[in-house]
Amino acid sequence: MTQIKNFDRGALGIFASYYKPHWKLFAADMVCASFIAGVDVAFPMMTKFTIEKFLPGGLFRGFFVMAAFMVFLYILRMGFTWFVTYWGHTVGAYIEADMRRDLFSHLQQLSFSFYDTNRTGQIMSRVTTDLFEVTELSHHGPEDLFISILTLIGSFILILFIRWEMALIFIIVLPLMLLHILHSRSSMMKASRKVKERTAEINADLESSISGARTAKAFTNELYEKKKFHGGNENFKSAKKKYYFSMATFNSRLEFLTHILNVVVIAAGGFFILRGRMTLSELITCNLFAAAFLAPIRRLQNFVEQYTTGMAGFGRFLEIMKMKPDILDTPGAVNLEHVAGDIAYRNVTFAYNNNITVLRNISLDIPAGSVCALVGPSGGGKTSLCHLLPRFYDIREGSITIDGVDIRNINLESLRRSIGIVQQDVFLFAGTIRENIEYGRIGAADEEIIEAAQRAEIHEDILRMSDGYDTIVGERGITLSGGQKQRISIARIFLKNPPILILDEATSALDSATESRIQESLEELSRGRTTLVIAHRLSTVRNAGNIIVIDDVGIRETGRHEELLARGGMYADLYKAQFAG
Repeated sequence: MTQIKNFDRGALGIFASYYKPHWKLFAADMVCASFIAGVDVAFPMMTKFTIEKFLPGGLFRGFFVMAAFMVFLYILRMGFTWFVTYWGHTVGAYIEADMRRDLFSHLQQLSFSFYDTNRTGQIMSRVTTDLFEVTELSHHGPEDLFISILTLIGSFILILFIRWEMALIFIIVLPLMLLHILHSRSSMMKASRKVKERTAEINADLESSISGARTAKAFTNELYEKKKFHGGNENFKSAKKKYYFSMATFNSRLEFLTHILNVVVIAAGGFFILRGRMTLSELITCNLFAAAFLAPIRRLQNFVEQYTTGMAGFGRFLEIMKMKPDILDTPGAVNLEHVAGDIAYRNVTFAYNNNITVLRNISLDIPAGSVCALVGPSGGGKTSLCHLLPRFYDIREGSITIDGVDIRNINLESLRRSIGIVQQDVFLFAGTIRENIEYGRIGAADEEIIEAAQRAEIHEDILRMSDGYDTIVGERGITLSGGQKQRISIARIFLKNPPILILDEATSALDSATESRIQESLEELSRGRTTLVIAHRLSTVRNAGNIIVIDDVGIRETGRHEELLARGGMYADLYKAQFAG
């Protein structure tokens, strides 16, 4: 179940909030991590104790008991390491899945304007690729940070008890390492973000090229597509090289500092031994602590790499999550029930995001149960006028009402459930015919699906297919003819059974014979519903109760077919142009 989160907070606060549903597993992971850190810190002291207490006096029994105890501790450590590796990564996968769930849910809420300006491949990259590294960060990040802090503090305190001078060496070197880590983080973050942007561009190009493969072959433009992809791939390679350059610089400098620390510890220890201020066992212990001290530094090194890649992806995730949907339910929005279908546009003005006004001061009445046809030249705003009714976009000025209720005061789900749309470019999901028809009303019984198919006059065609209603239609219904796809989309609307219908050039892509047969299905579908028909072929709207002639200036004419022909205006000119032969 999606949790409501406050995405106006800082990135780290939002990131931390995703641990809340899994806090028990996360807490167990941290307990195991603390035991691992404890064993790593205790080993040098146990070694010192063994060398100083058991070996000089030949206490073999105590020596072997201590050795057995160390083996026991490392067996436990192995078990805790298994828990941290398995369940820690599982928590990371849970968090990644939760983020992907929230992102997908949010994408469902975003308006048409978002999809108008964002490529499908780039959106897919946000949902998939950008969140891959989040699993590693959400698991290893807190664990590495926690173990590193415990180990560093524990090691420093114990070294302080052995020789304060050696502890001072660690105190001097540690800030240099931490400063280097912090300094490198921002450059690596920028480089990682650029890699993700380039990956998104490649995904977008891939999606576009694969979807348009048939067009590319038809125009013999395969070489052009290869060159275009090669350019994007080179940009990705360049961004990746810059990231690896930053990472190599970071790692090599940190490796130098860590190895220098070993040299300094040996040199300082040797000096203290020569002066008689330190024993050999203390030097061995300090050297073991240096190794224990360097382990968390390397963990921090890994953490920085994971943080840069993980947070770069998380930052792009937040960019989407912080986008507010353009169209939301207003406070107190009502459900649309017992819809008659009386529609009224009053002084409606509308412009897209580029602020080019498409509709200006449009007023229109569509009585319940009537058929209203919208005709006119392309770009006149016919489709825009219809898309305003289900609030795919919001008007700038004026009002649109259904049964006297302003659509902005109607619950969005209720509003769109009351409107069915059949478009020229039919979209079918890459599933079965049954699933595509059932999309009109999820959970419908088989009998209802078959009845809808019969009313759309596609039932007999389906029975002749290899697997009947379980036939796979392929990507975007590629295995079906244009007429079959259109009939399945009509069956889907029959199943939905909305009181208001929009037919957006539903037959313009079909041949005349197929159009004639489907027109009968559309007339059956329109019966008893308030219907808006967008048409370029005027033969399909002769029987409409009212025909609206619209262009980029506005509504030019209204009336029935015979009236408009007799008037000799724009409609008559359009009709003559189509039927001049």
